[in-house]
Amino acid sequence: MRDAEDRLTRTILDTLELPIVLAPLAGGPATVRLAVAVSEAGGLGFLASGYRTAADLRELVHSFRVASDRLFGVNVFTPPATASEPEGVARYVERLQSEASRAGVPLGEPRFDDDDWDAKLSALTELEVPVVSFVFGCPPAEVVAALRATGASVWVTITSPEEARQAEDAGADALVVQGYEAGGHRGSFSDGDEAPYGLLSLLQLVAAHARVPLVAAGGLASGRGVAAALTAGARAAQIGTAFLRCPEAGTAAVHRAALATAAPTAITRAFSGKPARGIVNRFMRDHGDAAPAAYPAIHYVTAPLRQAARQSANPDLVNLWAGQTHELATDAPAAVVTRRLADEARDALQRARSLLDDRCE
Repeated sequence: MRDAEDRLTRTILDTLELPIVLAPLAGGPATVRLAVAVSEAGGLGFLASGYRTAADLRELVHSFRVASDRLFGVNVFTPPATASEPEGVARYVERLQSEASRAGVPLGEPRFDDDDWDAKLSALTELEVPVVSFVFGCPPAEVVAALRATGASVWVTITSPEEARQAEDAGADALVVQGYEAGGHRGSFSDGDEAPYGLLSLLQLVAAHARVPLVAAGGLASGRGVAAALTAGARAAQIGTAFLRCPEAGTAAVHRAALATAAPTAITRAFSGKPARGIVNRFMRDHGDAAPAAYPAIHYVTAPLRQAARQSANPDLVNLWAGQTHELATDAPAAVVTRRLADEARDALQRARSLLDDRCE
């Protein structure tokens, strides 16, 4: 057991007034204002460093600390091990030329980068943030150790029991257990098409062997969902889609409108080359089957199309990332959503206990 090593993570999670963690929401929806609102309400706000530079990360952390003295976290993308196969990318670019012509914008240039990995790690070491989480892969053990040496609690997003074991072996202080229901990109270590796990199944499997705390993620948009995750072994629930319509989020208007419907979601590579769940639209239907496993190259290729669609409020040409329970999201302030999720979870747990007590009498 790692009781001594887990002390910091237990302190962070157990000190939270509410077991609600803001998902990083990399891209437009992520704002300092949203992270501050969740932390101030008693949860744990997260800052998204994905798609940003190390200089941007420093500014985000500074802005949060100016606005609040509460705990917070920073999320980092683990870079792909290798660049994408260029022939598949070229074929997909050719396929999208007609989309670009109709939209009146050029396609972006496909390229490989590591999302400013080394510079961000250096910045995080200097900034000494309370929590650093990783997604898209497991950081090397030496990276985990260096961050923990600054006092940071290191969390790793996992999508399978095997990934959970790898993250624990690398020294992770907590595991963010992401189910198939989650909106946005899957946090898998590999970019294959392995059979996915639903959240409750994965939580039970990981909780049976994990030596570190678990944070549940995926499809949790109500207090009932939070309660289910807590009873299945999680210490807290990481919530993303339920915050996307909050006024503090930077979610585009076209995205907000789609979230307020009961439209179905699906997993696609069409927009970024990496599996991600979003509300089904024409672009996904037309190009999803042809999209190669090529992240981040395809992300850069489609960026101008997505930007143009947001500006013109075209729901058929933009990534409408959303979890399977997106219709439960509301436009209430983030603090209200945070407290409501916790209150509803408490009520749900009390009802469940009453049901058990009645049957055991």
